[in-house]
Amino acid sequence: MPTSRNSQPDVGGVPAPPTCSFASDNTAGASPEVLAALAAADGPAALAYGADRWTAAVTDAFAERCGQPVDVLLCWGGTGANVVGVAAGLESWEAVLCADTAHLVTDEGGAPARMTGALVLTEPNVDGKLVPEAIEARAAWLGNEHHPQVGVVSISQATELGTVYTPDEIAALADGAHRHGMRLHVDGARLANAVAAHDSDLRAMVVDTGVDIVTWGATKNGGIYGEAVLVLDPSIAGRARFLRKQLGQLPSKMRYIAAQVLALLDDDRWITQAAHANAMAARLADAVAGIDGVEVVRPPEANAVFARLPVDRIDALQDWSFFWDWDRSDGLVRWMTHAATTPDDVDRFAAGVAAIVGR
Repeated sequence: MPTSRNSQPDVGGVPAPPTCSFASDNTAGASPEVLAALAAADGPAALAYGADRWTAAVTDAFAERCGQPVDVLLCWGGTGANVVGVAAGLESWEAVLCADTAHLVTDEGGAPARMTGALVLTEPNVDGKLVPEAIEARAAWLGNEHHPQVGVVSISQATELGTVYTPDEIAALADGAHRHGMRLHVDGARLANAVAAHDSDLRAMVVDTGVDIVTWGATKNGGIYGEAVLVLDPSIAGRARFLRKQLGQLPSKMRYIAAQVLALLDDDRWITQAAHANAMAARLADAVAGIDGVEVVRPPEANAVFARLPVDRIDALQDWSFFWDWDRSDGLVRWMTHAATTPDDVDRFAAGVAAIVGR
């Protein structure tokens, strides 16, 4: 009887599940280089709150990649970093605008509104994206003291539906925001996957397009914890530091976050790892496309595969290898790949889909 690499036998024609998870890119362990960097940072004593050589090196590294000075605020995690980034661009009377599917409004537990006191306004998404017309619709309220005044436009890159904004699309949003005195924030938890998808770089994706604030994600791409807020608009850099402290996002032993970020930036590891994740998503989409009962909704643009399955097969497949359903009523599910996903993981998962869904 054939056995899998985790020594569980195939049962009833269903293979043993892969050892990796397709539930989220948060399920992956740390990159070996990140672990090594943490160990190296653990030896010497260092001053707290960013007054250390690792944090200084991170600022230099981002400035080099952006082609301009940039204020880098390391934070504990993605939700906190998004709150800091959005808050930095807001006046007390202003609101945030995003697509109705944006992570900022659907998956932050209301933290942006609670922690900033700002309304989070939404407009219908187009393939997961905010479009410039949405900015124009809200701009009609500007100057009227009875209506929320949008101060920050926020987009997820890549989006929650797995789509990726092109640089031209980002530039159009930045132009629209700036024309009305708004700032553009990018929730870049999966920015690396978007950059890799366009064979691009940080400067072309966010600096040249006119982005003002970026949440640069590490955790979904080989880090353990910690994200970076890149403040590209110098007019708000000073207050952003005070907001980070106020919002509970100033790490005392900051070198441990900085060391991880440096390991990911080194040799553009953050991009090459994301490119691998994207490639595994493409492999998975191809592998399941011909299975009876499986409809791949669209070719993956980054590291998410959205598929439609018979509703009565979803539970059995999740029991075999857990993943999140996206819209159970429509049979829509999401499978995520990551830097540690292997071709064998993909092939084994596809074989399980064929055995459980396609039988």
